[in-house]
Amino acid sequence: MNFITDNKIPLGEWMESGVDWLTINAAGFFDTISLVLETLVLSLIDGFQWLHPAVPILLTASLAWFLHRSIPLVAFIVLALLTILNLGYWQEMLETFVLVLAATFISVLIGVPLGIMAAHRPWLYTAMRPILDLMQTVPTFVYLIPTLVLFGLGIVPGLISTIIFAIAAPIRLTHLGITKVPEELLEAGKAFGASRRQLLFKVELPAALPSIMAGVTQCIMLSLSMVVIAALVGADGLGKPVVRALNTVNISQGFEAGLAIVLVAIIFDRLFTAPRRRGVE
Repeated sequence: MNFITDNKIPLGEWMESGVDWLTINAAGFFDTISLVLETLVLSLIDGFQWLHPAVPILLTASLAWFLHRSIPLVAFIVLALLTILNLGYWQEMLETFVLVLAATFISVLIGVPLGIMAAHRPWLYTAMRPILDLMQTVPTFVYLIPTLVLFGLGIVPGLISTIIFAIAAPIRLTHLGITKVPEELLEAGKAFGASRRQLLFKVELPAALPSIMAGVTQCIMLSLSMVVIAALVGADGLGKPVVRALNTVNISQGFEAGLAIVLVAIIFDRLFTAPRRRGVE
């Protein structure tokens, strides 16, 4: 046993050496990514903040009505957003919304094609599975260390860490949806002479859409769960008042900011769950 404990595998040193090498040799690359992402996110935040609060509230309520045709849902969303506005967390809510939107968009943009590729190539999913397990089980604070070194303090390390944490959901559920497409549908498509591309876009993706949308919803929830952690590295949003309340033991501020996060989470969840069919109550 002494031999094992005296000859520690230098995993930490290897990781540190790798990050140091990237910092020295790819600093320009990471600085460019940081600049582009930060500019895009801040521009979106400025755009939303320029709008009168009534505009986002009406747009969100209209989207809820278009997707679900539910008066109670529309009323809840309006009341929830008005509550956030009343509590004084409107700006932080918009910042959180943009961060979640950016993280979800990038995660889905990368995750859905990877899930499709993995469904068509079982060996690829076998190779990806331990990586996905690692991404979902490693404590999220561990992500912040290398991203903070590579991208610096601010929005970008929080955004990158959120993407790493959330991207596994769309990959897994897209893979699940594609692999669970009934064989009869595929055989019918082939019988009508459909090409592989036509099978994908006209048979597999429509049949797997509920599973893919579940992956998108999970991705949104996972991204939202990272707002407090992202605030620790300088990201703005609803996580910042929570961290501030924790540092000052401010119960009222912590409760109000936490309530705002809960309301935003419920709004996202209700909006992006599978819409009911029109005409069905």
